[in-house]
Amino acid sequence: MPVPRTRSRARSLVLAAGVAATALGGTVASAQAETFRWAFQGDFQALEPYVLNETHTLGTLSNIYEGLVRRDKDLGIEPALAESWEVVDPTTWRFHLREGVTFHNGNPFTADDVLFSLERAGKEGSDMSSRVAAIAEVRKVDDMTVEIVTSAPYPILTADMTDLYIMDKEWAEANDAVDPANVKKGEENYATRHSNGTGPFMVTERQPDVRTVFVPFPDWWDEPTHNITEAIFTPVTSDATRVAALLSGEMDLVYPVPLQDAPRVEAAPGVEMMAGAEVRTIFLGMDQWRDTMFEGSVTDANPLQDVRVREAFYRAIDVDAIKQKIMRGNSAPTALLIGPQVNGFDPALNERPAVDIERAKALLAEAGYPDGFEIGMDCPNNRYVNDEAICQAVAGMLAKIGIKVNLLAQPKSKYFAKALAYDTSFYLLGWTPSTLDAHNPLRDLVKCREEGYGKFNLGGYCNPKVDELTDAIQSEIDPETRQAMISEAFKIVQDDWGYIPLHQQPLSWGKKESIDLHQRADNIFELKYVTVN
Repeated sequence: MPVPRTRSRARSLVLAAGVAATALGGTVASAQAETFRWAFQGDFQALEPYVLNETHTLGTLSNIYEGLVRRDKDLGIEPALAESWEVVDPTTWRFHLREGVTFHNGNPFTADDVLFSLERAGKEGSDMSSRVAAIAEVRKVDDMTVEIVTSAPYPILTADMTDLYIMDKEWAEANDAVDPANVKKGEENYATRHSNGTGPFMVTERQPDVRTVFVPFPDWWDEPTHNITEAIFTPVTSDATRVAALLSGEMDLVYPVPLQDAPRVEAAPGVEMMAGAEVRTIFLGMDQWRDTMFEGSVTDANPLQDVRVREAFYRAIDVDAIKQKIMRGNSAPTALLIGPQVNGFDPALNERPAVDIERAKALLAEAGYPDGFEIGMDCPNNRYVNDEAICQAVAGMLAKIGIKVNLLAQPKSKYFAKALAYDTSFYLLGWTPSTLDAHNPLRDLVKCREEGYGKFNLGGYCNPKVDELTDAIQSEIDPETRQAMISEAFKIVQDDWGYIPLHQQPLSWGKKESIDLHQRADNIFELKYVTVN
């Protein structure tokens, strides 16, 4: 997939699948050409950098595109396309851009690309608009210096920019990709299936839902630590097929490995498991903004607007049973939308109320639904660990209180197209705060839906006091004051029974023993750390 040039001095790049290791200037760990193959349970959404604010899509694109900053192996913030930065005043950040960086088509990286990209990220159709909602202005100081002005002090600005990838302004303009394509409307543009980043890898072939081929970018500004000359990604929906591909040697890495298959992988020769606690929280959301039920048997009201009904749902769901029966003991049940690894986590709020079927039935009766009702439920079946099985278990638990769940489990591309259009009554979602800070889920999941905020608040939960606290948290500098506001906001959400948190899911990767790589706690996989031995 050649990258169209937009400047005459753009130099030719080696894009053949069999790139010789010597083309990398001897900077890789081995001179031997190596192909690396890996599989995930679903494809990433597109090559468009702002198409979906979702970990797998953004993580895969991090091999192609880069932001001004990035996360290191331990999820700390480090320089990327910006060499350094300083806070000029409480609302102004000055970024000094890295000299000598080029895009994959040879175009030089400059301040104009930063201004263009941050403006583009906030446009209609972008799913990354919340990441730039706090930005009031982006100024060009000179070709290699930009200033970002926020509407109020924003101490976690850099943490919010790790996945705000920079595009080539001239390339986007030349290929009619100035505006992002809206995935909710099924739109595409040139950037949907073509890429031109500054990152360590280029795409030479893109067949959605089939395979994507990556090769190293020989003029990457950083020092490569991998030794691969070609990387082939294949989405494999079937758990059994994915594990079989690893055990047969067809794949070098597969994830997630179903928890029930982990012992078999561990026992197999030449392969091993990589496990750990993921930052992601899995939860259930409920439609609270429609006055009548979107999908269900109640036609004259929306039962989920009644706090008693939401509490009944919550009290009927046994997360410990999900942990033992579905997650094989590997999940961490939670009462919060954030896990212990996230700044702002308050252990005092992490105690779930006991499962109480009789209390749940009584609450439904008090709300006027003594016999329960039917409701639609949306769930992905190839995005989170055991996602469909979790939804099936939830449906069974709610049946005990008279709620008949009509479950629609779909591949994530169809699931997100429906859910992100807010066409759902009851749904399962997972969330990893990209900033590793509690403000992120408050802004994106909890805040009332309005311009730039609440984008993933699919159920339309809305409490003005929580909004007020979220705005204050965004600009609060004092840690103790900030923590008190975070705790207050989450306590209000709990008292509203606004969401049903389930658990933090486990990382579950299977790989060949001959492959060295790094497993990040946010489940982002980076090719730049892969060594084939």
